[in-house]
Amino acid sequence: MTRQVAGDPADREWSHDRKRFAADGAIVGPLARQLSELAQRLAPAPTVADAVRHVVEMTKVVVPAADLVSVTLRDPRGKFRTPFHTDALAVRLDELQYEFGEGPCVEATRTPGEGAIDAPDVATSQSWPRWGPPAAQLGVRSVFAVGLFPYSDPPRMGALNIYSSLLDGLAELDRDVAIVLASFAAAALSGTDAVEAAKLESVQLREALLSRDLIGQAKGILMERRGCSADEAFDVLRRTSQDLNLKLSAVAEAVVAHQKPR
Repeated sequence: MTRQVAGDPADREWSHDRKRFAADGAIVGPLARQLSELAQRLAPAPTVADAVRHVVEMTKVVVPAADLVSVTLRDPRGKFRTPFHTDALAVRLDELQYEFGEGPCVEATRTPGEGAIDAPDVATSQSWPRWGPPAAQLGVRSVFAVGLFPYSDPPRMGALNIYSSLLDGLAELDRDVAIVLASFAAAALSGTDAVEAAKLESVQLREALLSRDLIGQAKGILMERRGCSADEAFDVLRRTSQDLNLKLSAVAEAVVAHQKPR
């Protein structure tokens, strides 16, 4: 897919550096600085969670077509979850894969070799007939997922997932960079000892319970105000989350905070 290069000098410099990287494997210019900045952030990160969040945030910066980014983790029992993400929609896309038992992030944890799964058009892919159409309806057209670690044998600990709203939206360079970013995330996670893993799980559980409680309260408020069902109230929250590009829990928190006193 041909990409347009804007007239701004910085855009031309970025495009030139990307072409050089694709041609000879050399990481130069803005891309090198961004990856170096990521490495500097990871080193002093107080927790594993902070380190992986940096990776997720930087992925969206260095991969131009990345609209959503998430990290899938797989526990020893084979259960999947999404503790790190840029948007609530990314969590929903991941959870649909866990529910159907198919999709790029699930497959990336099972695929030998690099564990890199490319889905240039999820709507027409024959690989995931149950997950692809609902994902396309949610606005995603292409996905690239990389297993953590890329070169370990499956089943892996998880995957770095990059979603794009563009058909075939992830260029070859983006894929190479994704593998590097996945390695950063895997390195951080592999250094987690049992105590820190337990702390991470505890924090995530508290956050999940708080989020669920807020969403429940917000649904109740909307049901009372609008005279709608629980499903309709949740749909209002979900659409608002997508429209404002905010986490579902943040929208729910705002609804609860602005509840008018009786």
